[in-house]
Amino acid sequence: MDAAPESDSGAAALREAAERAAGRSVAHLLARQDAEGWWKGDLETNVTMDAEDLMLRQFLGVQDRTVTRAAARHIRSGQLPDGPWATFHGGPGDLSATVEAYVALRLAGDAPDEPHMARAAAWIRERGGIAATRVFTRIWLALFGWWKWDDLPELPPELIFLPPWFPLNIYDFGCWARQTIVPLTIVSAERPVHPAPFALDELHTDPAHPVPPRRSAPVTTWDGVFRRLDRALRAYRRIAPRRLRRAAMNAAARWIVERQENDGCWGGIQPPAVYSLIALRLLGYDLGHPVMRAGLESLDRFAVWRPDGSRMVEACQSPVWDTGLAVIALADAGVRPDHPALVRAADWLLGEEIVRPGDWAVRRPGLTPGGWAFEFHNDTYPDIDDTAEVILALRRVLHPDPAQVEAAVRRGARWTAGMQSSCGGWGAFDADNTGTLPNRLPFCDFGEVIDPPSADVTAHVLEMLAYEGKARHPRARRAVDWLLDHQEDSGAWFGRWGVNYVYGTGSVVPALVAAGLPVSHPAIRRAAGWLRSVQNEDGGWGEDLRSYRDRSRAGRGTSTASQTAWALLALLAGGERDSEAVARGIGWLVERQREDGSWDEPEFTGTGFPWDFSLNYHLYRQVFPLTALGRYVNGETGAAVLPGAAASGAPAVRAAAGTGR
Repeated sequence: MDAAPESDSGAAALREAAERAAGRSVAHLLARQDAEGWWKGDLETNVTMDAEDLMLRQFLGVQDRTVTRAAARHIRSGQLPDGPWATFHGGPGDLSATVEAYVALRLAGDAPDEPHMARAAAWIRERGGIAATRVFTRIWLALFGWWKWDDLPELPPELIFLPPWFPLNIYDFGCWARQTIVPLTIVSAERPVHPAPFALDELHTDPAHPVPPRRSAPVTTWDGVFRRLDRALRAYRRIAPRRLRRAAMNAAARWIVERQENDGCWGGIQPPAVYSLIALRLLGYDLGHPVMRAGLESLDRFAVWRPDGSRMVEACQSPVWDTGLAVIALADAGVRPDHPALVRAADWLLGEEIVRPGDWAVRRPGLTPGGWAFEFHNDTYPDIDDTAEVILALRRVLHPDPAQVEAAVRRGARWTAGMQSSCGGWGAFDADNTGTLPNRLPFCDFGEVIDPPSADVTAHVLEMLAYEGKARHPRARRAVDWLLDHQEDSGAWFGRWGVNYVYGTGSVVPALVAAGLPVSHPAIRRAAGWLRSVQNEDGGWGEDLRSYRDRSRAGRGTSTASQTAWALLALLAGGERDSEAVARGIGWLVERQREDGSWDEPEFTGTGFPWDFSLNYHLYRQVFPLTALGRYVNGETGAAVLPGAAASGAPAVRAAAGTGR
């Protein structure tokens, strides 16, 4: 441990400042709660969401001039000075995102000879043109004849018939990839071409020969194997029995329709929704059909209209996740457990519980349902991370109907424990979704398509199990072993769903300590040492998304409120409350807080796919700093009472100082 702050008076002053900052933050967060009880911050991604929304509307013939103008304004605002668009704040230009943004602006009426468009086109050509973009970008272009279907990988709809034990069946893919691939098999089979309103010759390095020749790959490599498989599937396409193909597409359509949520979306996320709408349209569903109408209306609800008249499309929405984190933050900051805001939040969360089977049951058929999803109305895909955090949140609320809370928590905890993978860790949505073959398919050149266990999700589950009195249960002990085995040589842990090593370490250390590891354990000491070593000179912590590609950047980047809080949560749990590192970190949060109790954070600290798809959760900058301040003031393990956990035999956390606000 490093040196303590210089004087008792300095420590007392810092504590008072932290209390005042926490009070302002509590007031800010309470004011943001919806009347129904939930919290939700904007979930910012990149302009491909907005570009694909405009291309979808063009393909379906449902353009809206107001929407087009507003989306174009948002897209233009994100262009970098030299022409491209990045996928995260401060990041480099991304070729596929730039091509999609350029096409969307052309659809909005921007002429190719306008300066901003000419800069973008030149940047695209310098990096290989359309031919160098990812497969999913070229699929969008193929829909309008800007790319040939023959020059895309084959994806047969007969995939839907492969049984779960067969390699490369749809359940070998992560749920987000599965929901996208099934409708794409219909699109790939139909190969539609909507007449393009203009050409895109300016985006090819050689318009006469847009597709460069590919080098042959040795059959001894996976690339070579799958290229030959793709050739075989192309040959099969020519001879595929019509009745079998039609049956496959109808089965895929039934699979899609069965998974449409009550709000019309699919899985609560944008990619499956847009491809499902295209696929069903190709199969004859008219735009007035209830399935299509509800699907289009659900996408409209993903739109965030800004005061400047621009329109940003969210990839998904995070009310359950945000609400769970907000409850934890408020409770740990000392808000009394029976505060009306916390009770309203608990009521809303209880109403969001999922008690029906989903795709996860394919791998765990005997497991009783229970748990929570990320979004408003996603009843098909509960996720393990949300469920763990919601349980931790509910245990911090003194609810007027404790039996209802207890029943929901027990169902959720039982389901979560049963979703443990055979290695001892937890993935986000499925158990044992660890096969590597899907990653090698030609279609899968963008983002993660499998859902293996991660340190952050495993840590959140372990922390929940510990507070449920199951720290010594064999499942929890296996999780501890898994986490210890996956600690990096540096002392950090990789962050799958947040950026990156700071997030992973900030998740794991509190969980290990809650599960009974002493703060003197070598793993805890190494983690604390690593965090101290990467603390910025200004006292905060930050990490750039480039650390996903370059480990030398681990823990390096501009200080942010959320990442500073994650580091503090680990150090506080690791026994460093009186250390200089913690004092400087708390000081950073106090000094950077706005007058209204909030923090600013343009940086992206959330992760969809490591490096490929980054997220800016606009509520992260509020809930995590408040949690850190609360635990600094009230106790390292959290200040809230956990009445349900105490009743179930878990170690109760001490009551907050004072009566709350």
